[in-house]
Amino acid sequence: MSTILRPRVLAVSLAVAGVLAGTVPVAQAAHHAEPSRCGGHGVDADARIRYASDVVIKAPLSTVWKLQTDVERWPSWQPPVLTAERLDPGRLRKGSRFRWTTPAPATTLGITSTVRELRRHDCVLWSGPAVGEGLRIDEGVHLWTFKKVEGGVRVHTEETWTGAQVEADVPTATAALGGGLEAWLRDLKAAAEGRLTTRP
Repeated sequence: MSTILRPRVLAVSLAVAGVLAGTVPVAQAAHHAEPSRCGGHGVDADARIRYASDVVIKAPLSTVWKLQTDVERWPSWQPPVLTAERLDPGRLRKGSRFRWTTPAPATTLGITSTVRELRRHDCVLWSGPAVGEGLRIDEGVHLWTFKKVEGGVRVHTEETWTGAQVEADVPTATAALGGGLEAWLRDLKAAAEGRLTTRP
């Protein structure tokens, strides 16, 4: 396969969102003046493919946090996540590893993520490669932060991608990443606010 990826092939996010959800505002893909951090760590500052977004969720912080960090339950509220399994026991923590899959056209991406930093009810940062037949993202770095605000919780997410294959078409890759992250935020909001019936 050519290193120039077709838009349909890239229309799946390492962030698990699976399907490009329409046009992504260019402004949201821009660099932030002050990047978010988790324990002093953030996304890849040198990555050419990046996206960031926020949503306010009208639910308790404990509910939002549990949904996001109970990795094995992701398929129950995120349709693009086909499977998810922890590779170590116990509560999600720094050093935890998990493997999950999500569909892409003509393949399924297998993603192995390692938690690089975690502050309970505050932030989590993980990274890892996504590999499918004919499609590879060498490393995705994904940051989530959670902050209580009036009426709920502000969830902020940022992700970067690196790798020769995705960097061959930065606009398409950025649009795919953005569509994926926006879908993830919508699913998280729906699940936390009780507007989504989760699967057992």
